[in-house]
Amino acid sequence: MQKSEGYFLMLERILCVEDDPDIQAVVRLALETLGGFTLTLCSSGTEALEAVETFTPEMILLDVMMPGMDGPNTLAALRQKPALAQVPVAFMTARVQPEEVSRYLSLGACGVIAKPFDPMALPHQVKSLWHGAAP
Repeated sequence: MQKSEGYFLMLERILCVEDDPDIQAVVRLALETLGGFTLTLCSSGTEALEAVETFTPEMILLDVMMPGMDGPNTLAALRQKPALAQVPVAFMTARVQPEEVSRYLSLGACGVIAKPFDPMALPHQVKSLWHGAAP
């Protein structure tokens, strides 16, 4: 979370890495239209690494299972960039068994959003995770 002169700024910029076009469309509708966020969508970890050269997110949503570079590997690569080292990251996945969630949190995620998710609730879920990640 960014802090400026004693108050917390509002979450505005979100990077979402998701390979499924249908889920991308739902995320875009939920976060841009309902949530009012500025959203950059990427279809792969490699695309995300390119996107962050010109788009600095305040929150990152990562699919776990993607072809090529999966979510955990994408997170590790993003964390190598100093500007993203402290940006809150949440995984979006259908794999939410307790041991899987524990693994995601141990990788540095601030939380997990279970798929399928409720599009109407997604903006609130994202805001809650972001606020919960405050230092």
